[in-house]
Amino acid sequence: MGSHHHHHRRAPADGSRLHRTAALLVVAPLALLTVVALAWLWPPSSAVERGEGAAPELTGQVTEVLPEPCPDGTPEDVERCGQVEVALDDGDEVTAPLPGGLGAPDVEVGQDVVLIRSETPDGASYAVVDHQRETGLWLLALAFVLALVAFGRWRGVAALAGLAATFGILAVFVIPAILAGSPPLLVAVVGSSAVVLVVLYLTHGFALTTTMAVLGTLTSLALTGVLAAVAVGALHLTGVTDDLSASVGTSQGIDVRGLLLAGIVIGSLGVLDDVTVSQAATVAEISRADPSSGFRGLFRAGSRVGRAHVASVVNTIVLAYAGASLPLLVLMVADNGSLTAVVPSQVVAQEIVRSAVATIGLVAAVPVTTALTAWALRNREPVQR
Repeated sequence: MGSHHHHHRRAPADGSRLHRTAALLVVAPLALLTVVALAWLWPPSSAVERGEGAAPELTGQVTEVLPEPCPDGTPEDVERCGQVEVALDDGDEVTAPLPGGLGAPDVEVGQDVVLIRSETPDGASYAVVDHQRETGLWLLALAFVLALVAFGRWRGVAALAGLAATFGILAVFVIPAILAGSPPLLVAVVGSSAVVLVVLYLTHGFALTTTMAVLGTLTSLALTGVLAAVAVGALHLTGVTDDLSASVGTSQGIDVRGLLLAGIVIGSLGVLDDVTVSQAATVAEISRADPSSGFRGLFRAGSRVGRAHVASVVNTIVLAYAGASLPLLVLMVADNGSLTAVVPSQVVAQEIVRSAVATIGLVAAVPVTTALTAWALRNREPVQR
C-alpha cells in the first residue's frame, strides 16, 4: 500500500503563546501609559471637601406634624404651612417649618428625614429638605446583588467586582481630578481606559477574546473622544444648558465644555464594552463551531450578528438620552409649540451630539473588534492538504 503523507498547516490557536504575546505587546504599553497618566493626574487629598458655605446636614425621625392654615399673602407655590417636630439621631428634639412647594418632601410621623441647620441672629434654625433613603437603598442594593449572583453565579460575582471597580475609579479618581482642575476630557479618557483594562479582565478573565474586546473598546473610545471634540467645537456648544451646569462652572471653576466632552466619553463606554465583548464572544463561538474557518468567514459571520446588535443598541442610546432630558424637553416644547422648533437649541443639539457621537463610536467598534477577534481565531484547527 502506498503511504499517504498529510501536510498540516497550523495556525495560531485561541490562547496560543504567539497571540498572547502579540496582545501583550499592545495592551501592556497601553496599561503602562494609563498608570503613568493616573499618577500624573492623581488629585490631592484636599480636592474633595465640603464647601465653606455648605449647611451641615442632620438626620432624624418625624415625631409630630402640626399643619396650620396659610396666612394671606402666602406665595402660591407654598402648598402647606405649619411645623414639624423631629427627633435627631443625636438625641436632640428640633422644630422646623412644614416643607411645602413643588418637589418638597411630604412628611408624616415616623418617617426618617434629612434636615439642614442654619445659623441666624436668633439662633439655629432647621429645615427639612429630603427623606432619608439609606435603608431603602440598601435593601434595593441587596436585592440587586442577590438577583445578579443567583442568575450569574461566579460570573455575577465577577460582574459585581467590576461594578465596584468602576465606581471606585469614578469616585476616587475621575470626580476628584476634575474638581482639582485637571482637563475633564483628559481625565475621562484616562479614567475610562483604567475602567476598561480593570473591569473587562476582572469580569471576563484573561482570555484572548477579552484582550480583543479591550483593544476594540479602547480604539472606539479614542474615536469617540475625537469626534465629540470636533462636534462640540463645530456646533459651538458651551455645555451650559441649565442652572446646574452654570453653577458647576461658576462655583467650582470647571471647564463646562470639557465636562460635556467627559460625559460623552464616559457615557459611551458602557455601551462600547457591551458591544465589543459580545462581538468577541460571538466570533469565538463561530470559530468553535467551525474551527477551520478563515479570517474572511469569521469576519463576515460576526459582522452579520454585529449589525443586528447595533440596530437595537442605537435605539437604546437615543432613548436613554431622551429619557434623561425628558422634563426639559417637555418644558421647551410647551414654550415653543413643537419639537422641531427646539431642535436647533443648545439643549437639544447637545443631546443629539451625545447620541450621534456614541452611535458612530459604537458602529466603529463592531468591525474593529470583529476583525481583531477573527484574525486571532482564524484556522484554529490544523487543515489537512
